[in-house]
Amino acid sequence: MATRLIRAVVGLALTSAVLSIIIFRLSSPLAAVFELSVCSGLISVIFLTTISFTERVSQERLASRKAERFGRFWLLPFIIVICGAILSVIKFRIDFSLPRAIIDTDVRNIIWHLRHADLLGQVLILLAGAFAVVILFKEPKKDER
Repeated sequence: MATRLIRAVVGLALTSAVLSIIIFRLSSPLAAVFELSVCSGLISVIFLTTISFTERVSQERLASRKAERFGRFWLLPFIIVICGAILSVIKFRIDFSLPRAIIDTDVRNIIWHLRHADLLGQVLILLAGAFAVVILFKEPKKDER
């Protein structure tokens, strides 16, 4: 079963590499570089690392792990709903349109100099994903079992 997962990751990486070539041929080199580096490189490495850390678990141990996770995270859906309700009530007045003078400039200048909130959001999403992987795959200490 592990070989099938590894084949799937390699297939994903190759598909992403072909897609980045197509994007490059469509005169979008910056998007092609992002596709190649993130999807074909980073995501594949993360998947391979996750596959290498996993092992087969018995059905009894799997059921006990699910019960433990539910016990730890039962409050999380309520917190998400409450935060969503609070954010929907608060009125944000953010103008997402770009001024006409900078539409013709290079996309790198727009991203690095004008769209700091977008970069911050991407960094926060990546950190949240990393913390989620650490929390979900953390093994309990020997004395806690």
